[in-house]
Amino acid sequence: MDSETKKLGIQMALASSLGIAMVLAIFGSLLLGIYLDRKFDSGHVFTIFFLVIGISAGFRNVYVLVKKNFTDEESIIKSLKSEPHRQRPTPKKT
Repeated sequence: MDSETKKLGIQMALASSLGIAMVLAIFGSLLLGIYLDRKFDSGHVFTIFFLVIGISAGFRNVYVLVKKNFTDEESIIKSLKSEPHRQRPTPKKT
């Protein structure tokens, strides 16, 4: 297996794990909320609460996976600090 095929396989695996992490967090918490609403007969309180938690957990999972697997060589802040400062033109008086 050459390096290009291996790199493509790793990228496809990461893309699929991002989708799975998002979907499992959302639907798992949604099903838990529906179960608790039926058990305690509380309307849709737990469903909405756990749906919001699931959506935030799904986005957090995606953020963590992207942050861990796609790191930059040089951070943006360092590159901005090393850039020479340019002066802004003075505003025109009207």
